[in-house]
Amino acid sequence: MKKYDIQDFSVAAAYKAFPEEMRSKLLALRQMVFETASGLEEVGPIEETLKWGVPSYLTPVSKSGTTIRLAPAKEQGSYGLYVHCQTRLIEEFKQTYPDSFNYSGTRALLFKLEEPVPEQELREFIAAALTYHRRKVPVG
Repeated sequence: MKKYDIQDFSVAAAYKAFPEEMRSKLLALRQMVFETASGLEEVGPIEETLKWGVPSYLTPVSKSGTTIRLAPAKEQGSYGLYVHCQTRLIEEFKQTYPDSFNYSGTRALLFKLEEPVPEQELREFIAAALTYHRRKVPVG
């Protein structure tokens, strides 16, 4: 498995500020974002930056996707993968995978620290987010 080093010092500092258990879970999501992007030729390079003070992932060259943000959730002991609330991604995945995720409104997939993430479905969601502006038909 290829390791993706954090190049931006402000992003590294944001991860370092998270509690250890939360940090390890969020870094695992980060790894999934980069691995998924590397398998999607149309996505191109991923930019890692801070948006709203949390690690965020964009497709600046291809402009194929919507921003993905990774952060602790307001709910104690939870963390999430967030997308722009005006996308249809959450709605699409609720229809396709109604029981695979804990959904938060139109913007997030939430995970509890003590529970495993549904990896295959999550990778599909990440791919859909990274190609959101290029897809012509909904997922599912």
